[in-house]
Amino acid sequence: MKILLIGYGKMGQTIEKMALDKGHQIAGIIDQHNTHELADYSGANADVAIEFTHPEAAYGNISYCLQNGIPIVSGSTGWLAKFEEAAALCKEQDGAFFYASNYSVGVNLFFHFNEYIASKMKDYPEYQVAIREVHHLQKVDKPSGTGITTAEGILASYPNLSGWSSDEEVENKINIISEREPDVVGTHIVEYRSAIDKIELGHIAHSRTGFAGGALMAAEWLKDRKGVYGMKDMLNL
Repeated sequence: MKILLIGYGKMGQTIEKMALDKGHQIAGIIDQHNTHELADYSGANADVAIEFTHPEAAYGNISYCLQNGIPIVSGSTGWLAKFEEAAALCKEQDGAFFYASNYSVGVNLFFHFNEYIASKMKDYPEYQVAIREVHHLQKVDKPSGTGITTAEGILASYPNLSGWSSDEEVENKINIISEREPDVVGTHIVEYRSAIDKIELGHIAHSRTGFAGGALMAAEWLKDRKGVYGMKDMLNL
């Protein structure tokens, strides 16, 4: 495939290397220094775009690709207030859009198990639930998109909870504690604590390879499809 990389940070660079190792071509690279060059690309010279950028740029990149016939895989976080607009645009343009807050296969299994455990733990109100996420110092958004997705998976089984809070305990909300440390790829832990014991479900990433490999897998899977998809669709979860 001819892959357009939008965003060339640590993730974009890892995806580039993995894509080339698998025999794909890099149609182009767009980063903060040449954003105007995105206008040079369309479905005629790019089979798919993989987008990992900042929250303020994500929606514009996604909408451009959808309007110009480029199937797009996005892993940007912090922009999801506009997700429904992007999904509607995809359908309007008969395009292809794949979104995940985290592309690691292991993390998505973690999401799956998290939802199952929450569906059982809801019957035991003596356990208070909280989430802790740890990332590298350059991680811009707090809490992480993965942390928010984890909270949403729990909230589906807890109608008495009204949402999540960030770094503070708020009544009837799940507290997501965000920590930033040097050289941390990504850690997410769900904790159910009672007066007598604690139950934990966690995922610790050792490298970015799992995230990059999942995004590349999604790009390969999305080719020749139409519609809005996520990791549950690809992994049949």
